[in-house]
Amino acid sequence: MRAVRVVEYHRDMEMHDIPEPEITGPHDVIVRIGAAGVCRTDLHVLEEQWREKSGVTLPYTIGHENAGWVHAIGDAVTNVAVGDKVICHPLITCGLCRACRSGEDCHCENDAFPGISTNGGYAEYLLTSARSCVRLDDSLEPSDVAALADAGLTAYHVVAKAAAKLRAGDTCVMIGAGGLGHIGIQCLKALSPARLIVIDRNEQALELAKQVGADVTVTADGDQVETVLGLTDGTGAEAVIDFVGEGGATSQGLAMTRRNCDYYIVGYGEEIVIPTIDLISTERNIIGNLVGTYNDLKELMALTAQGKVTLHTQKYALDDFQQAIDDLVAGRVRGRAILVP
Repeated sequence: MRAVRVVEYHRDMEMHDIPEPEITGPHDVIVRIGAAGVCRTDLHVLEEQWREKSGVTLPYTIGHENAGWVHAIGDAVTNVAVGDKVICHPLITCGLCRACRSGEDCHCENDAFPGISTNGGYAEYLLTSARSCVRLDDSLEPSDVAALADAGLTAYHVVAKAAAKLRAGDTCVMIGAGGLGHIGIQCLKALSPARLIVIDRNEQALELAKQVGADVTVTADGDQVETVLGLTDGTGAEAVIDFVGEGGATSQGLAMTRRNCDYYIVGYGEEIVIPTIDLISTERNIIGNLVGTYNDLKELMALTAQGKVTLHTQKYALDDFQQAIDDLVAGRVRGRAILVP
């Protein structure tokens, strides 16, 4: 099969012909890829940021946002059948550890991460597991939802946390209206009555934010903290969700957060620096967020099938993988880039 391979860090990937994956375990599932999302994490892989954590040996195939059709199944698989349309939870989980048994399978102690620690979906076929497959509603197609497997899942996971605490009359601020942000906006409007303020430096991204549900948009022009404080009577927001996490966003996000409320960090790239006395005296909470659970993905697919969440995409043929990567690096992708074999 054709697969896009990382052959060396800090250089372009290459298209290779490699053997198709095979069923070796009773819960294995092979998915014929219908679409694979191109994620900023893929850029971080190429930049060697995940080398030590993933422990992979090059060459290997990246791509952790995958959807398609079930091609083959192991003897013990009962939840999907050959031919079913599925989206793949980004992790392969064991189901037996404490985290899995408590429903927090995104923290599985024995996980594998296709596209990060094992071969991923920039290819024609992907090896995953029965526990990772979510069947798609008849109204949904793999190429329309693939990036929801990680970007959408991550956005839903953090929004669901925030929405559980937000009440009518509260304010939530989102920093970043790009690939994750535009999904997060839709999720929050579906789950919470809170007013939503969205911040981005890109005017096109802010226009998209308005289209998908933002109540107020603010340009990140250096005065965004003061603007948010002005919009919240000087007290700050009950929740701030930071999809950027670099370029000063973390200090700005904390400064926009109301006393005894929550700053959710999703994007990464810089350190969070705050004097402990400032954190303690205001009782603000800093909450990290990693992907999401299988149940989160099921719930997100339900919202998507109901038309409450729509993924904005730019689609590329698998052979055009480098163009997709280049467009993402250059900021030319509005929404999410998708590779279609």
